[in-house]
Amino acid sequence: MIRQLIDVVGPENARALRRMHVALVVGAVLQGVAFALLVPVLEALFGKHPDDVWPWLWALLAVAALYCAAYFWSLLIGFEAGAALARILRHRIGDRVAELPLGWFAPERVGQLGQLATKSVMDVMGVPAHLLRPLVTSFVTPATVVVLMYLFDWRLALAATLTVPLIVLVYRWSTSLTRRADAARTAARTVTGGRVVEFAQLQPVLRVFGRGEARRGARLDDALRTQTEASRRVLVTGVPGLVGFALVIQAAFTAVLVTGVYLALDGSLDAAELLALLVLAVRFTEPISETAVLGSTLNTARAALAQVADLLAQPTLPEPSAPRVPAGNDVAFEGVGFGYDGKQVLRDVSLTLAEGTMTALVGPSGSGKTTVSKLIPRFWDVDTGVVRVGGVDVRDVDPEVLMARVSVVFQDVYLFEGTVLDNIRVGRPAATDAEVREAARLARVDEIVHRLPDGWDARVGEGGALLSGGERQRVSIARAILKDAPIVLLDEATASLDPENERAVQEALSALTAGRTLLVIAHRLQTVAAADQILFLDEGRITERGTHEALLAANGRYASFWAQRSRALGWSLAGKRS
Repeated sequence: MIRQLIDVVGPENARALRRMHVALVVGAVLQGVAFALLVPVLEALFGKHPDDVWPWLWALLAVAALYCAAYFWSLLIGFEAGAALARILRHRIGDRVAELPLGWFAPERVGQLGQLATKSVMDVMGVPAHLLRPLVTSFVTPATVVVLMYLFDWRLALAATLTVPLIVLVYRWSTSLTRRADAARTAARTVTGGRVVEFAQLQPVLRVFGRGEARRGARLDDALRTQTEASRRVLVTGVPGLVGFALVIQAAFTAVLVTGVYLALDGSLDAAELLALLVLAVRFTEPISETAVLGSTLNTARAALAQVADLLAQPTLPEPSAPRVPAGNDVAFEGVGFGYDGKQVLRDVSLTLAEGTMTALVGPSGSGKTTVSKLIPRFWDVDTGVVRVGGVDVRDVDPEVLMARVSVVFQDVYLFEGTVLDNIRVGRPAATDAEVREAARLARVDEIVHRLPDGWDARVGEGGALLSGGERQRVSIARAILKDAPIVLLDEATASLDPENERAVQEALSALTAGRTLLVIAHRLQTVAAADQILFLDEGRITERGTHEALLAANGRYASFWAQRSRALGWSLAGKRS
């Protein structure tokens, strides 16, 4: 357990854990010595010369005082180590999350990370504060007692020693019974956490499309039932182990008792010594019996440690040993192939986004358009081919340097809890208020602010829930404008805007293209037609490329796409006449 903790916190943070371990071992040994001193004390009290008890009694009191000091020391270190461990783990988890490829963050990670940063960390925090003490005492104190028992009567000590292999065997058997069930319960809790978040976030959709579903949440109910069943299995499978371990502990004490009685009846052991050694035998078995109730807790702690260790072991994108700086802001794909979850998404994609131009990427849903945009800032590494920025392979560019050159406006916008001003400032934290407000003006966020009761200090709510979809999108665009990066990627960035504001934002974005590389994924005709270059992506391949006029003249897939979109502009919903 200590080794597992050190692996998780890292060698540089292991000093407090080692100090705590030493303190616990010293305390457990002193406790075993104190128990052993009961033998001469009781022998003297029940023997022919009770006055001989005083030297042993003073020794017992001295050892007890040392034990109290060691206990207090270990208690203090344990709570300090627990608090430090929680802080270290949260920092390490945060650091690792910040280092992981952005493509790793799929929706199902929400519940996993939430459980990891809260319950799992608290479970691990309880190891030094509450769990290691009884665990160390359960093994070190009995071992000390058995060793010292040899000083008084080797036969009883041997009887106690012979029971140890059986105790260890049954202990491993009892813990193995619940380990798999505990793992299933932990997995069920993770799924339930994700379902709770999903149930809360999707209330508008659930209420619109199914009132009963909104109240009950079938997927959440299923997850809760699975968790309940997993918890029940832990109890059912754990009971035989607990009973078996309790029986073997009683059998160990009985073996020592029978041996002592036999020796006493044989005359080779007097009654006073037998009584004292039986007290010592009780001290041998009692700490071990406490490990029975620790089994499930130990499994939970080990599972939490394993989860944290698994996250910390997640591979990060390799960083270049000799980073290079891009010579410009053009983007090039050369024979790029990429896929995930066993599905090939891009196949032999080659393209060039010239610096200072606007490229529109169009095509049917699922053709890989968003994947193309995410490979530029290196959310993932390509499987084949190469992605270059400024003539340099993105894998040879320092990640911070690369991200500083790219602004991304996602289709799904998430705003942080805070004010409108705070959320725009994320684009460039060092920006002045005047620069933030100018970016907001270009994205027409100032119009939103003027309608809000608290103006620039208005809070947007969790995830931006207090703003409309179009308003959130405009705040996100203002971030990108404020960042002032030379490469701008817009993934359906104007999809949630009304025509008037879309035109205003498009004008602002067009003003930014001078000296910048702009990639737009869009279905709006005005946006597509304004591009310097249009790439048509279909089934992971670029099938057509050129200007709007040239592609229309070619009468290919893009022309068909344009015709369908143009016809759709005239669609309207007609009510049934009565």
